Amino acid sequence: MAAVTDNAIHPAFEKLRSHRIGTLNLEVEEYRHKKTGARHLHLAADNDENVFFVALRTFPMDSTGVAHILEHTALCGSERYPVRDPFFMMIRRSLNTFMNAFTSSDWTAYPFASMNRKDFDNLLSVYLDSVFFSKLDPLDFAQEGHRLEFDKPDDPSSDLVYRGVVYNEMKGAMSAPTSQLWQNLTSHLFPTTTYHYNSGGEPDHIVDLSYDDLVKFYRHHYHPSNAIFATYGNIPAREHHEKFEELALKRFDRLDIELPVKDEKRMFAPVRVEQGYAVNEGEGTDNKTHIVMGWLLGHSFDLQENLEGQLLSAVLLENSASPLMRALETTDLGHAPSPMCGLEDSNREMTFVCGIEGSEPERRADLEQLIESTLQKVVDDGVSQERLEAILHQLELHQREIAGDQFPYGLQLIMSAIAPMVHGGDPVELLDLEPVLATLREKIKDPEYVPGLIRRKLLENPHRVTLTLRPDEKLEGRRQQAIKEALARRKAELSDDDISHIVQRAQALEERQMRKDDDSILPKVGLDDVPLQMPEPEGRYDAETGATVYSRGTNGLVYQQVVLPLPALSKDELLLLPYYTTLISEVGCGELDYLQMQDRISAESGGIGASFTAKGQIDDVQAMTGYLIFSGKALSRNSKALTRLLKDVYTGARFDEKERVREIIAQIRARREQAVTGSGHALAMGAAAQGVSSGAWLSYRLGGLAGIRGTKELDQQLKDEAGLADFCGKLAALHNRIRSQNRQFLLIGEDDQLSPMLDELGTCWSGVSAEGEGNWSMEPVSYNTREAWLTSTQVNFCAKAYPTVAVDHPDAAALTVLGGFLRNGYLHRAIREKGGAYGGGAGQDSVNGVFRFFSYRDPRLAETLDDFDAALNWLYSEAHEHQALEEAILGVIGQLDRPRSPAGAARHAYHNKLFGRTPEQRARFRERVLGVTLDELKRVAKTWLAPEKANVAVVTSPDNRAVVEGLGMDIQEL
Repeated sequence: MAAVTDNAIHPAFEKLRSHRIGTLNLEVEEYRHKKTGARHLHLAADNDENVFFVALRTFPMDSTGVAHILEHTALCGSERYPVRDPFFMMIRRSLNTFMNAFTSSDWTAYPFASMNRKDFDNLLSVYLDSVFFSKLDPLDFAQEGHRLEFDKPDDPSSDLVYRGVVYNEMKGAMSAPTSQLWQNLTSHLFPTTTYHYNSGGEPDHIVDLSYDDLVKFYRHHYHPSNAIFATYGNIPAREHHEKFEELALKRFDRLDIELPVKDEKRMFAPVRVEQGYAVNEGEGTDNKTHIVMGWLLGHSFDLQENLEGQLLSAVLLENSASPLMRALETTDLGHAPSPMCGLEDSNREMTFVCGIEGSEPERRADLEQLIESTLQKVVDDGVSQERLEAILHQLELHQREIAGDQFPYGLQLIMSAIAPMVHGGDPVELLDLEPVLATLREKIKDPEYVPGLIRRKLLENPHRVTLTLRPDEKLEGRRQQAIKEALARRKAELSDDDISHIVQRAQALEERQMRKDDDSILPKVGLDDVPLQMPEPEGRYDAETGATVYSRGTNGLVYQQVVLPLPALSKDELLLLPYYTTLISEVGCGELDYLQMQDRISAESGGIGASFTAKGQIDDVQAMTGYLIFSGKALSRNSKALTRLLKDVYTGARFDEKERVREIIAQIRARREQAVTGSGHALAMGAAAQGVSSGAWLSYRLGGLAGIRGTKELDQQLKDEAGLADFCGKLAALHNRIRSQNRQFLLIGEDDQLSPMLDELGTCWSGVSAEGEGNWSMEPVSYNTREAWLTSTQVNFCAKAYPTVAVDHPDAAALTVLGGFLRNGYLHRAIREKGGAYGGGAGQDSVNGVFRFFSYRDPRLAETLDDFDAALNWLYSEAHEHQALEEAILGVIGQLDRPRSPAGAARHAYHNKLFGRTPEQRARFRERVLGVTLDELKRVAKTWLAPEKANVAVVTSPDNRAVVEGLGMDIQEL
């Protein structure tokens, strides 16, 4: 279908151009607001998930986090909507499919998406007012940014402390060594420009930001002359223009906004830097050093430069067959390649980074030598034509694929166009890659082209930094001591007036947080605006091949899955599954070794992989079934090759390349350990829920905190040759059992692809036998948990979990609504606004039959666990308005109706049926959600969330050992 466009142009705007991109099935329209110069990029598409995005170019020249704190504070009340928290209030009064705001290194953006036109207009009105007419109340700055407060806010004899949402968010974010690695590296690669600074804010610098600085930054940057609007979907541009003009732009004149936009001064000799990062005392520092090399390249917004950078990065690092990645994976200088490896092209000038983790500081020179000699060898030997064709194939596939399962597809397109718009490049060029790929195809025919790029951009480029980030057991103690002493000095210098100001501000902030605002001034959607249930894609079953086939608009891609019921596995075999599924696409197959196999996967597909999925029945969470799934995707011209590739991996994957297996396990360990500070809330919830049901136990053991600890132990065992041989033998035996299972297939593609896919499937798999031994099941699990996991973190993650019910139980709907009701009405205020955590909430997980409370990047611990209980007391004791119930129901419906990509919707429908989640069952659940009453919320809470049934887990630092022991928790060390 053609994209939706409207030729009538609004008088306040001028149209700069229109450009059709066939591969994306959309029309790109570019406009400029005549009076202010504001730019508008409209991606007109036949899609009713409309996206709005406004970005301001923000170039902070310090690490106080001014742009980040402003992003938070701007959403706390505006001229038309002078309520305390319109952003979070709108989340609950809306059918949005996405709502957020984010701060990049050189822009700040406010995006949302909705499939409901009334809802879209509501959100647009609130967003435009928040961005251009924000109130910026000093108390909101104190809450969201930072403030000085007494530990007991009304008791000046207690210690002085720093509080604030962004302050705690960044303490959590900067706890991760990888965040420090990136921040330190860029600060040396960019000594003079905005990228030298941490736009999110360094906790030690955040406390230097004054309210006046914030207001000044807002007045300078948040003006339409500095704004970039972007929209996607089927609302015509003219209708957007009417709203933009009416709600905001007509009140502004053009402003010449001075921004420190410049290229970095070039260095003429490489720089070497060594810095420390904190690890827990007593943890040991062996093999915990990160060493990375970074080069500054050309402009990201110059499409030629950008694609050459991507080509360079892919040639060197795309997979294990790439020469530099292979060198980093196989060297004994460290455990694994650095997670920083690759091209960063979102800044004005790009950076190329490579390196290792799990090393020692004295190995820096050896690593530099390894990297330089590897690059020189690629220059000398050249790169094969097949390899370069495979890389361009990946670029084409990535550009064609309609994503949108995690993130609205339109927003994804806008995000890729925003960098060139901020930096003065052409967004259309970046979206329409076909012509540039054609040029690159010509260029790579010259055997000197890629070696020339490597020589020019890396080997002969002196603007290079080698950063050695080593562990330091004393660092955190010194930092905490310095903060403590600084606060003690501040306290000693306080006058009586200062003390009374701090106490009064804490009191005023609490009163503001407790105040019930008149939210009737905010627009809303109600239950009568809830659409009918979206029809699920219908698949058809082909009995001859055992394949279920879905015809979907996939823009020239095909998707395949081989689905096998899990055989009856022992507990030990079960715990092998995460390693098996990761390794299967990383090892050799048949006659090919793992390097040849990596080349084949890259040339013939958009990637293949394996996963394990298990769920309880709709009426019994303990009655588990599980499947192993081999998946792949490809451009339709490679459909046959994809079928053969999946079949070959299924029949011929081998686990006899022992060193390769050892390398991948070391990499899995490194990634899992790094994930703790980013997903600590999910890990804490998993640990709290582990004893509630067999599914909860399984996810805790396979992917949760116990899984992370298990990976560390396994990595140690594999250092021993006998241990490694034994592990490889177990993987091979597991593979033999899995491939003997009966199989079924899932095929997704466009109509004209499906018959050839079925024919190829029949031919390719005809001789592959399957006996099908007994299916896997699990014993029920039920025990209580009180655990504290100690790790390197400056903030806490708290969780409480209660055993509840499966999805088809009549109480499941009310429990699901209860999660949002408690978050909106109590937990958000108690944990985020008053407690200073970055986030907190509650929710029902009907797959595992558990209701969970959580907090994220939280400065508190015992008080937060008390707040979880207090939320239930609030539920029972207060009189609640029907409006609050309606908002919680809307939130659940929004999640149920979340749009997916064309292929994602088909996969979702297929896997739902696999586990008995039929359209009838889902319609029944939706009806129950829409019918939930306030009395039901109280009844299900009393029934299922009784104090004696609570399970608790926290992720915290060793400094809190005495606190958690005092709370009666078992100590677990990561």
